Amino acid sequence: MNIGADIAGIGAVGNILFPSVHAAYFSVGFTALLLVSIVSLPYQKIASYLKYLCIVLLVYLIVPFLYKQDWIAVLKATVIPTIKFDKDFISILVAILGTTISPYLFFWQATMEVEDKKQRHLIVNKRVIDEMKKDVDFGMLFSNVVMFFLILTTGSVLFNGGIHQIDTVEQAAQALKPLAGNLAYLLFAVGVIGTGLLAIPVLSGSLSYIMAETFGWKQGLDKKFHQAKGFYIVIIISLVAGLSLIYIGLSPIKALIYSAILYGLTAPVLIAIILHISNNKKIMGKNTNGKWSNILGVAAFVLMSAAAVVLVYMQIAQMWE
Repeated sequence: MNIGADIAGIGAVGNILFPSVHAAYFSVGFTALLLVSIVSLPYQKIASYLKYLCIVLLVYLIVPFLYKQDWIAVLKATVIPTIKFDKDFISILVAILGTTISPYLFFWQATMEVEDKKQRHLIVNKRVIDEMKKDVDFGMLFSNVVMFFLILTTGSVLFNGGIHQIDTVEQAAQALKPLAGNLAYLLFAVGVIGTGLLAIPVLSGSLSYIMAETFGWKQGLDKKFHQAKGFYIVIIISLVAGLSLIYIGLSPIKALIYSAILYGLTAPVLIAIILHISNNKKIMGKNTNGKWSNILGVAAFVLMSAAAVVLVYMQIAQMWE
């Protein structure tokens, strides 16, 4: 669903930029481009492209400043959240938590570190581990700053402009155009294309690594197709399956929400497993978790578990009504 939503989103904004070309053609074209790139290019080349595509995320930091803001109200709403105990609110809360700590990212982060160290022929020592920590810390900070500005844009620009329901990417893009100007509208379109191209290889690659490790297949984006056929076939199937979603009428916005909720429901299980492994001296030796890693890890587990349990309870209660 996540891959399909990204493909459909790219197709939708492509159609908005070039109305004479149907969105489906853009989706098929981008999917084909990604398949050729992932299968034919070596890992280092893909990594270099993904790195620069991250710059596109900066567009989301610009949009709120193109629209007059009540920054006092923004600050107040940031530090004093409004909490509602209804299904819609809890669903979005679980979805936000799920996109912040997504299960597939555990696999992607670990495998990419291994790929990188193999390519650079590095021996993992304390210095390399410290570099990994800095990389993760920067990534978490950057992604949450972008998320904050996304929420700020939808809250202050769209909601305050009377737009309280968005079901399609086209509606989101068109909603920004009259409220924040043509520049913001163009930035939105560029942002969707850039983040889609960034996310899809990560999503499909994570799935392939999971499958390859589960069944003992040869794996790696640095390998040729004939060296890791099963690994690349999973990538191809995942992209084609994602592309097929645009033909069954599932809204990309709803697909993103549903997949994010599933991330939020399943992530606590993986967090618990990782905490167990990280504190197991038989596995980690002297490199077990420190106090703060455990405190923050347990806090994340408790928060995400509580939100997931409340959502499941509300869903069951609604079914029984």
